[in-house]
Amino acid sequence: MTTQKTRPETMGESDVIDLLVAQHAMIRDLFDEVEQATPDQRGEAFTRLVRLLAVHETAEEEIVHPYARLKIDGGDAVVDDRLAEENQAKELLQQMDQAGPGAPDFAEKLAVLRAAVEAHARSEERYEFTQLRGHTTEAERRSMALGVKAAEAMAPTHPHPGTESATKNVLMGTPIAMMDRVRDVIRQAMGKQG
Repeated sequence: MTTQKTRPETMGESDVIDLLVAQHAMIRDLFDEVEQATPDQRGEAFTRLVRLLAVHETAEEEIVHPYARLKIDGGDAVVDDRLAEENQAKELLQQMDQAGPGAPDFAEKLAVLRAAVEAHARSEERYEFTQLRGHTTEAERRSMALGVKAAEAMAPTHPHPGTESATKNVLMGTPIAMMDRVRDVIRQAMGKQG
């Protein structure tokens, strides 16, 4: 039996950068949980990891990257590099989701995915988030955090009694379908049209 680590709640974060960095820590914890899970627990832990990755990456694509393109030095190049990293990870995640956590090569692919996701997070924090903090106001970062929180609220990283069926209804299916649903929630929260 694995011991579920306590992860920081990010709903209290009011700065989008602090919120996303906290999610990076939660993602690392979920990778630990999937790696340490018994075979019968691995599927549920992997589903929670997929959900958080879907929320996190979609929030970055919809909220953070557009600001970074406009606000930071060399923003287009920085964002294009992050998107290339995200796309590689998404492809691997899609393959893993299709094969399932019982696939013979699941552990090897999980290690590759983890390395890619963690390298991507370090690059974001170093090249994108640091500059974004310096080129945006506190009010802008608070506004961006609202959209991320709306997406995060639909995909808890651990079960909440009484909400499992609602969460499953919203975030079921392939990682790509989850990202589409998250994108809709973010756009609605940010007052954008699809």
